[in-house]
Amino acid sequence: MKNLEALIIFARVAEMKSFTQAAESLGIQKGRASMVVRELEHDVGATLLHRTTRTVQLTEDGRIFYSRARDLLAEADELQSMFSPGGMSLRGRLRVDMPAILAQSVIIPALPQLLDAHPEFELELSSTDRRVDLVLEGFDCVIRLGPIVDETLIARPLGKLRMINAASPGYLKRFGMPQTIDDLLNQGHRMVHYMRNFGTKPDGWEYPSGDGYNSLMLPGTMTVNSVPAYHEAGLAGLGLIQGGYSALVPHIKCGTLVEVLPNLRPKPLNASFVVAHRRNLSQRVRAFMNWIEEVLKPYFDNV
Repeated sequence: MKNLEALIIFARVAEMKSFTQAAESLGIQKGRASMVVRELEHDVGATLLHRTTRTVQLTEDGRIFYSRARDLLAEADELQSMFSPGGMSLRGRLRVDMPAILAQSVIIPALPQLLDAHPEFELELSSTDRRVDLVLEGFDCVIRLGPIVDETLIARPLGKLRMINAASPGYLKRFGMPQTIDDLLNQGHRMVHYMRNFGTKPDGWEYPSGDGYNSLMLPGTMTVNSVPAYHEAGLAGLGLIQGGYSALVPHIKCGTLVEVLPNLRPKPLNASFVVAHRRNLSQRVRAFMNWIEEVLKPYFDNV
């Protein structure tokens, strides 16, 4: 095989199930992607992809070939960088997805130091509240908060992200500072409701109870479906909120939010670094994973 370009293009088409999307993600023309894959099929003597007007699927031979090609590409990526100074100089593109509020409050502010140290490293960062499909959308890795529901994914625990309760000074002036769970009811407190998808049941006010956690449904006048909007509603004095320490502590330090019920914080969120497969992770992925772990350490609870 002349070079690895054909394997790279084939693997991206297989992962995204689309010549158009694969070509766009690689910065090449769709016609070139199609031509390269057809030449690859001719060279190996097998049909690797079943093409329809709607989608592209791996054939049985294609699945076997893709599994070997994916490992070979990971090994080639490792080989390319094995003699870099210190063994950790990063080059090439990494596609990552993470929660929007985590990207805004922690990761992006810390990125200049990483990117300045690795000028040949390019980060393609997606930040969204939805759960992306790693393989279909072509992501190298994602950071997830909360449980990992897809058992086919490989998750490395990063720690437990500290959660706190907060409200604006104006809200507390109106409703009072709660000291107990009973105060939440007796003082007429309300909360901003959050739900990822409208039409589902919103989460209640979570608090520790005995060896576990309970939930109290407080009234509220506003429901949102994004974490940044949820935080903004709290800043506007529309109700009590519960959020990650990493995102809320800057507001608490400058006085636009006040922590409430510090002895009754909600359950920390599991933070995980997630990839589609464990075998032969590239140096870029491993190095970025280690960097993320260090950046997030100050926001973890020791539990």
